[in-house]
Amino acid sequence: MAVLAIAELKGDELKKVSKELVSAGRKLSDTVVALLINGSDAHAKELFEAGADVVVKNGTAEYSPQGYANVAAAVAEAKGAKVILVPHSVMGKDFAGRLAVKVGGALAADVVEIKGSADEVEVRKPVYSGKAYANLKIKAPAVVTIRPNSQEVISHSGPETIESSDAAEGDVASRLTEVEAGGGEKIALADASVIVSGGRGIKGPENWPVLQELCDVVGAALGASRAAVDAGWIDHGHQVGQTGKTVSPNCYIACGISGAIQHLAGMGSSKVIVAINKDPEAPIFKVATYGVVDDLFQVVPALTTEFKKVLG
Repeated sequence: MAVLAIAELKGDELKKVSKELVSAGRKLSDTVVALLINGSDAHAKELFEAGADVVVKNGTAEYSPQGYANVAAAVAEAKGAKVILVPHSVMGKDFAGRLAVKVGGALAADVVEIKGSADEVEVRKPVYSGKAYANLKIKAPAVVTIRPNSQEVISHSGPETIESSDAAEGDVASRLTEVEAGGGEKIALADASVIVSGGRGIKGPENWPVLQELCDVVGAALGASRAAVDAGWIDHGHQVGQTGKTVSPNCYIACGISGAIQHLAGMGSSKVIVAINKDPEAPIFKVATYGVVDDLFQVVPALTTEFKKVLG
């Protein structure tokens, strides 16, 4: 039985989480089908390299949650897929519930680990603001939204079949008409493999360049705690935490962040956590892989200098 993975684009680029989904799908089935809406053959090639056997292209013109759910359900039925993997993104969260209803299955959201088969999946997801994890066993049909950066992308070579689907969006009650883009992260938080975040310890908005320079050197995204955002030091789009963005980078560097539970809920699943704080009793050190008890204005520039030497 096949697994269906829903690919997602950002502008003209395939989002990394799309490749994570097809690689995760291979843990469940020998046949992974990717649904690519409004994508190109180049995007399909990326999906094949990450684990897809078949890429189904669909030309639905405009996004609507009902429309995407209807198209995905029709493709899943046509390909015999009872497990559908969806990015845990703004868009994915918007239509995943509708898709679960459409296929008559269960929904597991914000999953960080997945295994099992195309008949029954076992998933692990954070609960209680990241203070615990729930292990769930779900019989197909099932829709699973997977947290970006939580799955390894594994190179794959095999059959590469591109198909077209004329599945229609059907009657929809709402439709996306316009997107107002914010002023911009150099690297999107949700897709970043490295994040450098600042809190009240940076003392003011004039000191963000200290962290941004480190970001530029290591190719990281710039994040912030709620305290820094509430103080008006940076736009909410950079906020990591329960009321901001949930991230799972390979490395999270917390600078001057105490580690309130709301912040830990947004970054606790990071693979490596580096904490820099003058207070040795700061809660962030309880979850940190590595901790530095010192002034961030001494440590961060030193890190930046060393990374420049190593990375050229």
